Amino acid sequence: MTAQDGPDTREVGRGTAHGDGPAPTASGRPTSLRTLSRAMALGLLRDRAAVFFMLLFPLMFLVLFGALVKDSGASESEIVQVGEVAVLDELPDERRAELRGVLEIEKTDGSEEALDEALEDVRKGDVDAVVFQRADEVELRFSAADSVRAGTVRSLVNSIVQQANQAATGQPPAHTLAAQQVEDESIKPIQYLTPGLLGWAVAMGAVFGPAFNLVSWRKKRILRRLWLAPVDASSVIGARVGVNVVLALTQLAIFLGVATLPYYGLRLTGDWWLSVPLVLAGTLAFMSLGLLAGAWAKTEEAANGLAQMIVLPMAFLSGAFFPLDGAPQWLRTVSEFLPLTYLNDSMMGVLSRGESWGDVLPVIGGLLLFGAVFTAISWRVFRWDDA
Repeated sequence: MTAQDGPDTREVGRGTAHGDGPAPTASGRPTSLRTLSRAMALGLLRDRAAVFFMLLFPLMFLVLFGALVKDSGASESEIVQVGEVAVLDELPDERRAELRGVLEIEKTDGSEEALDEALEDVRKGDVDAVVFQRADEVELRFSAADSVRAGTVRSLVNSIVQQANQAATGQPPAHTLAAQQVEDESIKPIQYLTPGLLGWAVAMGAVFGPAFNLVSWRKKRILRRLWLAPVDASSVIGARVGVNVVLALTQLAIFLGVATLPYYGLRLTGDWWLSVPLVLAGTLAFMSLGLLAGAWAKTEEAANGLAQMIVLPMAFLSGAFFPLDGAPQWLRTVSEFLPLTYLNDSMMGVLSRGESWGDVLPVIGGLLLFGAVFTAISWRVFRWDDA
């Protein structure tokens, strides 16, 4: 029997448990726990598909998404100015300096051919917008294919037009706006991307591992052999918890190690280490869902489908991949009932916002309570074998 198949019960003794035979002695429990932990860990390491999906697959998202959004904060809108446009031609040098790196203006002649060519470039996505003037009206043409970019260009050009109108009155502005982000100027998208993907990775490892393990061991009657051996349930559960905790901490170390590379530039706050107890509490919470899936499912296929139904919708609805600020209210309400939402938010808090114990403790308590409730439910439906 290989470690992937399960532990050799001969290593942990013979007899029965749970009232059918001699109960395990206190001195034998550490041995049983070590043997089971070792068997589960080796089984996980030898299962290349499991290692890929639990460890490397989420890491690929971080590496790829981190590279894609690395310079997103410095994106520049590009517009084509066709012919004379007074508000752009008379733009003060100071205002031009403010727009440098935000808006690039390419000026062409005012012919109809130049206008048609520029409009075609907008339709193809080669430029963001076209601006031209007819009489006293400044006209802007943009593509609805990219609503975010279109909104940015409209705001920029509208700001230029409004400032020109205000300057034409000869009066100083009655009100001014001083806008500044609350975070450090060096904040990058990786600060928001890392916590969400890390939470998703922890949830996936904690749900899939126990679910598959329970179903596989039950089908191969390994659970029944453990039941007949002097091994109590606490040793089996303890070994599973230990393996998943080590896996989650490994995920945490690798994610933070990659994200803090100079290429990605994640900057950790002083209390970043609070992510450790958060990951531990999150692992226990999601393991309870994995145990429930493994206790209920009868085949590996059913366990896989059930785990997918749990993890993927929860990851999307908790904002692990993108923020839910623009989502419908009912989706945001559903999100508030998901444990991954609170894990992601707290992870971002300790990694990027400088939150401390006072902010994290309620979340840890909530995750542990969630795990206790669903573990109790799992225990009610748990079966040692299919008979």
